[in-house]
Amino acid sequence: MPNDFPAQTLDSALSRKILDSVAEGFDAQLAFTMDLMRHPSLRGQEHTAQNAFYDALAERGYEMDRWAIDVSEIEGHPGFSPVKVDYENALNVVGTHHPTEAKGRTLILNGHIDVVPTGPLEMWTRPPFEPHIEGDWLFGRGGADMKAGLCANVFALDALRRLGFQPAAKVHVQSVTEEECTGNGALSALVRGYRAEAALIPEPEENMLVRANVGVIWFRVQVRGRPFHVREAGRGSNAIEAAYTLMGALKELEAEWNARRTDYPYFAELDHPININVGKIAGGDWASSVPAWCTLDVRAAIYPGVDPRDAAKEIEACLREKSRADAFLSENPPEVEYNGFFARGYVLEEGSDAEQVLGQAHAASFGSSLESFVTPGYLDGRVFVLYDDCPCLVYGPISHDIHAFDERVSLASLQRGTGTIALFIANWCGLEPVTL
Repeated sequence: MPNDFPAQTLDSALSRKILDSVAEGFDAQLAFTMDLMRHPSLRGQEHTAQNAFYDALAERGYEMDRWAIDVSEIEGHPGFSPVKVDYENALNVVGTHHPTEAKGRTLILNGHIDVVPTGPLEMWTRPPFEPHIEGDWLFGRGGADMKAGLCANVFALDALRRLGFQPAAKVHVQSVTEEECTGNGALSALVRGYRAEAALIPEPEENMLVRANVGVIWFRVQVRGRPFHVREAGRGSNAIEAAYTLMGALKELEAEWNARRTDYPYFAELDHPININVGKIAGGDWASSVPAWCTLDVRAAIYPGVDPRDAAKEIEACLREKSRADAFLSENPPEVEYNGFFARGYVLEEGSDAEQVLGQAHAASFGSSLESFVTPGYLDGRVFVLYDDCPCLVYGPISHDIHAFDERVSLASLQRGTGTIALFIANWCGLEPVTL
């Protein structure tokens, strides 16, 4: 049941002390963030980074929990996304703070440990898992998205403790996996029983609050060809060329879905909210053979309120229609397999107490009003908003080139954002003396 304890309003002197405490601990925060970035927590390799994060929370005295995602526990949940990989190393970590006397409102501080692949290493200025600082920027894979935010959660609590305070409410500090491909990590934590009256995720969102977020579907299109020696290419059917025909069909569907944006609040003013991206293509076995196979790995965005099952039917109908117009594909239609995100989008309704408290904290730290915006990328915020009726504040630092080469996060933005988180915790949860 919700706690009726009102959000605490800090006086300006204490707010200033909290921001100064954040600044005092910022060098240690950067050092820990860079250590965590040195763990290449790619999919299937998340465990070493998670173990380091676990140890850091355990040293602070939190009640600890660590587990591998169990598909059998979540596959019946409406927020589940299909998975084709082993989850042995897909560890989740949660550290829980328990107050001496629970007077405030409970909180989840969430972030994800997993990072996307680097691409060709020679296209990075420096090795991606050797973080470095140049001016205001911290460079390295996963720094912006989102180990900097993940560590900010921890050091915001540290800043309060340095002043002799701790939250007067239960706080769960979560580090989850699978945010970049299914969202099953955050879902697993929810199913395991971790709930609160608000959640905050410091994703790199330009110091703004995410108001609405698309859903995402991942799927693979498998195309079969008719192989022949290239000297008889006319007798064969080129699976790669057929796949390009289907790519054109998906682009037509993308244009059709974008034309519907006026039907969806918060998306009508965006030029291109829906992206259907062919992120990977593979096919053929030999340059002198007509390719017998080709696969497309595709990511499609959908509007909040759209059921992924309905979107999937449209995708399959689009590919069938294009195949009927092709002499070979009409007899050899492509197969579609769903292999990742099958996630709804969400809207964060305006006017919640949590948003008001975040706005006050942001104004104190940045000296400006909190702005909100709509993003066409996936966020784990949907797990909290859609499946726990919990306001989830996705708000984090300025970044450049996430999912690209030379990913980086602004240090000035990160420090101020950490200050916002610390002030938010103090105001939302209330404060009490640290217990030893």
